[in-house]
Amino acid sequence: MKEKYWVPALEKANNILALIGERPNQLRLIDISKQLGINKSSLFSLLNTLDTLRWIVKEEGDTYSLGPALGALSAAYFKQFNILQSFYKEASVSVSKINEHIQLGMLEKGNVVYLGKMEGDSRVRLVTDPGMRFPAYASAIGKIQLTQYDKNELEEIFPNSKFEKKTPFTISNIDDLYENVNAAKKNGYAIENQEASLGFHCVAAPVYNYENNIIAGVSFTMMTNSWEQKKDAAKDEILNLANRLSQYAGYTGKQKQIIE
Repeated sequence: MKEKYWVPALEKANNILALIGERPNQLRLIDISKQLGINKSSLFSLLNTLDTLRWIVKEEGDTYSLGPALGALSAAYFKQFNILQSFYKEASVSVSKINEHIQLGMLEKGNVVYLGKMEGDSRVRLVTDPGMRFPAYASAIGKIQLTQYDKNELEEIFPNSKFEKKTPFTISNIDDLYENVNAAKKNGYAIENQEASLGFHCVAAPVYNYENNIIAGVSFTMMTNSWEQKKDAAKDEILNLANRLSQYAGYTGKQKQIIE
């Protein structure tokens, strides 16, 4: 049940921003109207207001993307934790050791929102970039953050019984996700083998804050030939990186695998 003082217009604006964030530069007014069930007259006013405030930008072809005002708000939000600044400082150290791509991401409901990226020498292009969203069930960086939830909570986060498969290796249901999440929780890190993109493998570790809550995740991503050679070293280093970032966020504990 919604709260007594709920403002529907704000809910609609939030849904519009989330949809545009998932599909930037792809949706016109009529597409957004159909997907969100908002009549075109009301939607026109909402889009015009969001555009004027620079929360969104109307592109060529009358499609929309997220605007610079949201970027400024995001930067202000994460400045509270200095997590992005800490990431770019510390990730460079980890990249110098493993020489593969590292990403930072935060869980938002059933998706990972990617916040930062530090690249190694590999010329392969990741399927995700800062600002993009990707299903948490298909990514190591998502699964490691899902370890904070029990099965009932996972079912609330993912109400659809079947998941969209990104590759033939993507898990397809809540039971498999729960098994994956339990393994990640036990190990202290999560591994994803070709679930997001064929030929790519990831290992991720959680970032904690001063309240001992998971606030983000970091991951190494590499292709199969590199994975076979570097997976153990990458696992150890991503745990070390996550631990360093957690210290910046005020966490006073240690990641499980660091002290074993």
